[in-house]
Amino acid sequence: MLYHIYETQRSLMEPFTDFAQAASKLFSNPVSPLSQTSAAQRMAAGYDLLYRLGKDYEKPAFDIHTVDVNGIGVAIHERIEVNKPFCELRRFKRFSDDPATLTKLKGQPVVLIVAPLSGHYATLLRDTVRTMLKDHKVYITDWKNARLVPLADGEFHLDDYVNYVQEFIRHLQGQYGNCHVISVCQPTVPVLAAVSLMASRGEKTPLTMTMMGGPIDARKSPTAVNNLATNRSYEWFENNVIYRVPDKFPGAGRRVYPGFLQYTGFVAMNPDRHASSHYDYFKDLIKGDDASAEAHRKFYDEYNAVLDMDADYYLETIQTVFQDYKLVNGTWDVRSPSGKIERVRPQDITTTALFTVEGELDDISGSGQTEAAHDLCSGIVRKEQRHLEAKGAGHYGIFSGRRWRDLVYPKVREFILEHELPRTQVGLSTAAPVAKVTTSAIAVPSAKPKAAPQPKPATKAAKPAPSATRSSAAAATTTKPSDVVATRWVKSEGATKPTGAAEQAPADLGAAKATAVTAAPARSASRSSKARKA
Repeated sequence: MLYHIYETQRSLMEPFTDFAQAASKLFSNPVSPLSQTSAAQRMAAGYDLLYRLGKDYEKPAFDIHTVDVNGIGVAIHERIEVNKPFCELRRFKRFSDDPATLTKLKGQPVVLIVAPLSGHYATLLRDTVRTMLKDHKVYITDWKNARLVPLADGEFHLDDYVNYVQEFIRHLQGQYGNCHVISVCQPTVPVLAAVSLMASRGEKTPLTMTMMGGPIDARKSPTAVNNLATNRSYEWFENNVIYRVPDKFPGAGRRVYPGFLQYTGFVAMNPDRHASSHYDYFKDLIKGDDASAEAHRKFYDEYNAVLDMDADYYLETIQTVFQDYKLVNGTWDVRSPSGKIERVRPQDITTTALFTVEGELDDISGSGQTEAAHDLCSGIVRKEQRHLEAKGAGHYGIFSGRRWRDLVYPKVREFILEHELPRTQVGLSTAAPVAKVTTSAIAVPSAKPKAAPQPKPATKAAKPAPSATRSSAAAATTTKPSDVVATRWVKSEGATKPTGAAEQAPADLGAAKATAVTAAPARSASRSSKARKA
C-alpha cells in the first residue's frame, strides 16, 4: 500500500515540478522580461531547486564515448553482450584507426566488473569503467530495476545472482580463454561464492579476483550499516520494507524493496550534509557559479537515481551475509540452475590470484571485512595474495575519484598484468611501465604447482629473495608515500598493518552510502568506415 501512496503523491507533484522548471527558465532566460527584475536570479535559483527536489530521476547513462590511450583518442561503443531477465552483461567495445594503438588494444586483459545490486545503478561505477578502459577490455554487470521485470520472468534469489556471475565468467572464457574479475562492495560475497563453486567442480576459474570494500566477514569492525542488519530480525525486514509493485509498471505485483525507501535511508544517514549541499547549490546559482552548480547536478543525478530490488534477493542477502555469516561459517549452500545444491568452499580455489582493497575511512564495509577473504581462500598460495589499504579513502573513494585513479587503480592494473596469460601479452610491452607501481614486499613460501605458467611482463622489476623483509622492500619500490597508500602481501597470523598519517577524508557527500542498501537492509561512438575494432 505504501508504494501505491508514494506513486500517487509523485504523480500529483509532477505538474508542480514541470511548472517550477518552466518558471526557472522564465527568470533566467536573457530574452525574458522577467529576467530583468531585481530578484530574477533568486527566483530562478529557487524554482530550479524546487524542480530538482521534486523531479523523478531516471537511470543515468554511462556516457563514455571516448577514452585517451597514450595520447590517442579511442572511440567507445557500448552494447549489450548477454541479456538476462534481471541483468545485462554490458560491453564497452573500443575502436581505433591507429595501427599501433589497435595492436595494443587487442592484446590487453579482459576484465569483468561486477557492479553492486544495492540500490543504485551500475553507472555508479562510471569512473571505474572509464579508467579501466585505458588498459583493459571491459565488461560490466548492469542490473535491472526489478519493477520493470514482469512476473512471468520468475523470481530472483541470491543463488541466481551467483549463477549469473558464473555464466558471465564462462561467456568471457569462451571468447578469450580466460578473464579477470573485479567486484565492488556487495558483489564481493556472491563473486567469491561463484568462483568457489567453479573451483569445486574442477572448472577453469578466472586468473584474478579483485575485491573492493565488500562485507566478506561482516563481523569485523561492524559499521552502522552492519548493526542495523543484525539488530533487526529477518521478519522485521520482510514486514516493514517489502512491498508490491503498483499496476502501472511492467513488474506489477512483484515483491520488492522499493528504491524510494532505499533513498530515504541514504539521506537519513547524513541529512545535514545533504541539506547544506542543496543550500550551497542555491547560492551557486545566485552567484552564477556554473561549474559548481553543474557538479552538484551531476552528482545528484546519479545519487537520486535508485532501483527496486527483488524481495527474495534482498532478504536472503540480509540473512546470509549479515545475520548467519554463512560464507565465513562454511554453511552456505547454493542451488545451481539444474537444481543441485552445492556447498560454497572458498578453500577449493587454487588457480586464481586474490587482491583485496579497503579504504581507511570506509564507513560501509569496516576494516578487515574484505581482507577476511584471504583466510577463507587458504588454497591460494600466499605469494598470489595481496591486500591494499588506501589511506584517506572512504567507501566511494576506492572505486571513483582521485584516490581511485591515483592510488588504487595503478595497483589493480599491475596485479592484473602480472597474472595475464602469455596469449594476451602481445601489445602490452608499449604500455606504461608497471615497474613504477610495483610493490615487492613479498613473503614467498614454497609455491604450489599452477595450472598454467604465468610469466611476468618484461617491464616488471625483479622480485627480491624470499627472505626480504617488508620494511626494506617498501623502501625499494613504492612510488606513493606510506601515509597515502599501504600495500602488502598477506602474511601469516600476527602480521600488522603499516601505519602512517592519513589524509583528510574526502567529502564524498554521502555517495559512499550508494552501496549501503543491501549491506543494511549510448549512444554508439561515431567512427569512419575504415575503423578497426579491438
